[in-house]
Amino acid sequence: YSEVVVIDGYPVTRHQVNLLESRSIIPVIIFELQVPTKEIFKRSLIDNKNNESLPYPLHNSSQILSIKNSCLNKHRTVIKVFYEVEHQNWCVIDGFHSKWWVWNKVLENVQMMNKQIQLYLERIRAGKAASINKLCITPQELISRLGEFGQYCPVSLAEKSELIDCSVTSSLEFSAEFRGHYYKMASKVELDKFLENPEIYVAPLAPNPLPPPELLPKRLTVAEVKNQFPKNAELQGYCPVTYLDGKQRYEALIPGNIEYALEYREHIYFCESEDKLQKFLRLPEKYWNQKLPNKLPPIKKPISLTSLPLPGYLEQGAATSLIKAMNEVGCLKPKFPFQSIKRSALLYVAFHLKAFNPKGSEYSRKKYKKKLEQFIERCELIPYLGSKMTKKYKEPQFRAIDFDHKLQTFFSLKNINPVTG
Repeated sequence: YSEVVVIDGYPVTRHQVNLLESRSIIPVIIFELQVPTKEIFKRSLIDNKNNESLPYPLHNSSQILSIKNSCLNKHRTVIKVFYEVEHQNWCVIDGFHSKWWVWNKVLENVQMMNKQIQLYLERIRAGKAASINKLCITPQELISRLGEFGQYCPVSLAEKSELIDCSVTSSLEFSAEFRGHYYKMASKVELDKFLENPEIYVAPLAPNPLPPPELLPKRLTVAEVKNQFPKNAELQGYCPVTYLDGKQRYEALIPGNIEYALEYREHIYFCESEDKLQKFLRLPEKYWNQKLPNKLPPIKKPISLTSLPLPGYLEQGAATSLIKAMNEVGCLKPKFPFQSIKRSALLYVAFHLKAFNPKGSEYSRKKYKKKLEQFIERCELIPYLGSKMTKKYKEPQFRAIDFDHKLQTFFSLKNINPVTG
């Protein structure tokens, strides 16, 4: 027999949270009903109309609701962060729906939680492994009851000899308890394997024990790398993963990045990318002990853009923008009224470069995009008039609706500069 207690509207301050924690009262699940403030006042007015005949007053005036709402919002974020970090039991419900929808959603979550607790108790009582997700386990309790693999996945270590550090996430979604100890898995696949047959993944049957702390790879921040000066990166800074996966060929010598640094066996390594770094962290023994060939690629030194000759400067600085503009002008083939084809194409390219200049201001880009649109619209006058103009004269009432207007616009462009006009 278990007693269920529902606490409504409490705690709403951090002090109230501390009072509950001091008495070991941990809500199994906390529901936050998200409702816009405007909707709250709207529903309050409807309730006031429906409850006018009640013999007692209700404390739900707009002034009281406003005070309650402001007090709740003042502490809500702090309370939410605390419960999400400590117990992972905060559940957000969209309260804008009907009360029946909200009721069903809450009931669904409560039933799922009860099922999780009952399944946990049944499996632990039977000596099996059980999931500990959504059981309000604190980070301190997790650390104190970790098994012999710490926060490394025992299934990945046993089956693939991979060191997958699960401490990067605080979630217990893929965690389980077995024989009084906690174990974290890399994904649901590994969790299901562990729950089905945990004995083969823990001592004494586990095929691969966790290496001692000094033989575990550790990711380094840029500051940590600099603090170890004058120690240099191994392989002269080339990425060990790219080199080995590239069959140690000359072209596989790619410089690593200090942003993806790690330490293993008191050596520092730079990897090319996040994926390469994660590969090294999972299989350090595979990648750590390599030697460079005698012949190495020349050191790449940054070259100033302005020091290049004009063709090189244009290629490095404006090639992408020019290619896009030339491609557009080739597809559109613009012809501005009373301007040559060459000048029309050059004007289009100029407007396009200004309109899509990545180094230009937002105002400048918007300004020239409008000019570009206007330029295209005026270029379309020639094919339009060419298709609508007939050999024989037509009375105005028999012409296309906008024909006269566009014909007049066409002639008005004869003495107008396309750049300023």
